[in-house]
Amino acid sequence: MQDIVLRTKGILPVQKLKELVGAGFISGSKDHPIEENQFQPNSIDLRLGERAYRVRSSFLPENESVNQKIEKLLQYSFSIEDGAVLEPNCVYIIPLLESLNLPQSHFTNDKVPDNNSEKEVARLISNENLSAKANPKSTTGRLDIFTRVITDYSHRFEEIEPGYKGKLYLEVVPKSFPIRVRTGNRLNQLRLRHGLQVLSDEELLRVHGADPLLFHSDGSPLPMDKVKVNNGLFMSVNLQAESDDILGYKAKKHRDLIDLDQINHYEISDFWEPIYATNEDHLILEPEAFYIFASRERCRIPKHLAAEMIAYDTGSGELRTHYAGFFDSGFGGAVSDKGARAVLEVRSHDVPFLIEDGQTFCSMRFEPNMENPDFVYGSSIKSNYQGQGLKLGKHFKQPS
Repeated sequence: MQDIVLRTKGILPVQKLKELVGAGFISGSKDHPIEENQFQPNSIDLRLGERAYRVRSSFLPENESVNQKIEKLLQYSFSIEDGAVLEPNCVYIIPLLESLNLPQSHFTNDKVPDNNSEKEVARLISNENLSAKANPKSTTGRLDIFTRVITDYSHRFEEIEPGYKGKLYLEVVPKSFPIRVRTGNRLNQLRLRHGLQVLSDEELLRVHGADPLLFHSDGSPLPMDKVKVNNGLFMSVNLQAESDDILGYKAKKHRDLIDLDQINHYEISDFWEPIYATNEDHLILEPEAFYIFASRERCRIPKHLAAEMIAYDTGSGELRTHYAGFFDSGFGGAVSDKGARAVLEVRSHDVPFLIEDGQTFCSMRFEPNMENPDFVYGSSIKSNYQGQGLKLGKHFKQPS
């Protein structure tokens, strides 16, 4: 098999991910091989396996395997092959169909098991070791489903160290609604890194000056003196609109379940209370309620970059402002498309919390792609949220 050569640092694009799958570094299960439509411009979708384990609490494995921890905390297990309901605020561990066989070093002749034998795979020739990072998919956050990928012997969620060989597991905690899941459902995505190369604030400003990243609501690029950077690119919440326009949504409690296989199916009013614009520029959030808002700015991700949205730390611990989300190359389109709003998932903890129009809510951390992906986010791959404004998840009937 031909060698896989990685010459520059950055996020691996789709064409390199396909090479890694072909070489056995990323694999599905025997009955569920990797599917073509799992590939995104800079990531690969992860699929739920065949069984769920209800455990007493969340955990990190540290010095044990995930299975050893499950044995200590297990309450019961059940098959999800034909569909099963996960109840709100219960912790479930679901083995994923994908597994990793990351090389121990950046120049490897590693072999992978193949029906109790060994087959030689392509050499990986690179300057840095490969690591991996997982994030919830956009729809997962919009349904208020808290998820984190776990690996054996790990001391951090979502991050997978170089040389990891083994299964992947997903912690799933529905928060607002019961959900029906099945084998093959996709709640998270995985990207691979050749080195860690985060753009500095100076580099972000330089990129924005030449290839705008943020836009006003009217579609004009933000001037340089209005772009806020501090270890990332800051974005704020929008609480202004025309009278009677919807600014956001608040999740209703004690609602019926949501079947993840049902797309464009549920009435918004059955699950969400709309928040309408008023002549005020602030709003008080109720403790532990879940809200959906949109960013004030419109953003776009150029094809040579990928981005991760990071929850903004208020320093108080009272406001959770985003499930860490990943933005593939091409989100928001070209400069002429004037970007798209980011959807913000918000929960106030413990006390009522005042938010104001334009208040800083999150930051975007950008990383370069190792090379431009063969395709980008958008209509050509049926991306659900391209060009979005305030938009709920794809399971709800969208207003015309």
